[in-house]
Amino acid sequence: MYTVTNPATGELVEQLPNDTDAEVQAAIARVHGAFADWRRRPATERAKIVLRAAELFAERADELAAIMTLEMGKRINEGRGEIGVVVDIFTYYGQHGPELIADQPLSIRGGEAVIQKTPLGALLGVMPWNFPCYQVARFVAPNLVLGNTILLKHASICPRSALAIAEILHDAGVPEDVYVNTFAASRQVPAILADPRIQGVSLTGSEQAGISVAAEAGRNLKKAVLELGGSDPLIVLDTDDMDETVTRTATARMRNCGQSCNAPKRMIVLADIYDEFVDKLTRRVAEYYRPGDPADPATTLPPLASVAARDEVAEQVATAVRQGATLRAGGRPVDGPGAYLEATVLTDVTPEMNAYYEEIFGPVVLVFRADSEQEAIAIANDSPFGLGASVWGTDAERMRRVAEQIESGMVYLNSAGGSQADLPFGGVKRSGMGRELGPAGIMEFMNQKSIRL
Repeated sequence: MYTVTNPATGELVEQLPNDTDAEVQAAIARVHGAFADWRRRPATERAKIVLRAAELFAERADELAAIMTLEMGKRINEGRGEIGVVVDIFTYYGQHGPELIADQPLSIRGGEAVIQKTPLGALLGVMPWNFPCYQVARFVAPNLVLGNTILLKHASICPRSALAIAEILHDAGVPEDVYVNTFAASRQVPAILADPRIQGVSLTGSEQAGISVAAEAGRNLKKAVLELGGSDPLIVLDTDDMDETVTRTATARMRNCGQSCNAPKRMIVLADIYDEFVDKLTRRVAEYYRPGDPADPATTLPPLASVAARDEVAEQVATAVRQGATLRAGGRPVDGPGAYLEATVLTDVTPEMNAYYEEIFGPVVLVFRADSEQEAIAIANDSPFGLGASVWGTDAERMRRVAEQIESGMVYLNSAGGSQADLPFGGVKRSGMGRELGPAGIMEFMNQKSIRL
């Protein structure tokens, strides 16, 4: 079932049945059948439709934000901000997509060649609940411009977001068979990937979901793009304004109630400023982040997406404390209805503890002390994940030197957890493979055909 449960109240709002196997097969047939016509349309025509979609997302921002607040507890202001990023993504590919997929002349030994950039066919998207519109946008926008068709399976707690996105795309002029929403169950995904009419898959989700999809894609020789978990390091080298640094780093961690793959989950602070940073961060987290209604713009701490998600994070915190970590603030579920967890600060986490290597997907900050710049880099790299990272300080050259030694797909200086339409997004190690956004994002499901002239 696709189920809407309000995480702020625990109220069951709506349930929708999964598509049957026959309905899934019909959906595959639709996107496969639509590919030949869609790819033949001029890229400029497809781009114009994508630009119109950007306009409609902007017009319906309040409606979409309210849906996300109801389905997964996102703060209403953050929901509006998410739609702003969606608009930027559709605008970027609508404006720049045709030039990014234009034929590329190539001088070769003994003559000339051209690289023709063409679509692959029908693609499957498996999307998560934490950013119900943004995650879809970064997969869908470039591939629509390129000429691929899309079968979209959204998270089972986000059916209203899934239907609203499909409606907007169809209203913008995307043919109904070019973008098809399916309420498929997870158990049906392997059969979809095995179908020869599906040419590739993009998944954003957990590490285990990525392993499963990658195995099926590999077994069926299908291209896969995976954006998985992260435990991003945030290194603080120095600061000339500790209060500002603490406020901004806490904001980056607590955004989306800490449910962001590229949030700065591990803060690594040099020893000479560590005590002051921890004291002020603990006070900020304990005093500022208070549970409230996510539909109220004044709320600072919304619920997690579900009670199960809340309980999993609470158990991770409790395990860390049992194993010897220091609980500086929070860590407990909030009494009453809803999926609320107190904002939490943990220190003294060591490699012998589970929390040192696992991803904690909630409002929990881990802070580590480093006695030197090199030790900070070593702690940052001592992780199975490699999605994003950030370096904070006052010396640009020093920050860049540190950034160049971090093993991750992205590094930000004096900001964290960011994403923008024209900058490639993706990770290394167990954070996935492939890139989305920017010029790289339109190339993942592209046939770069060499034609020797």
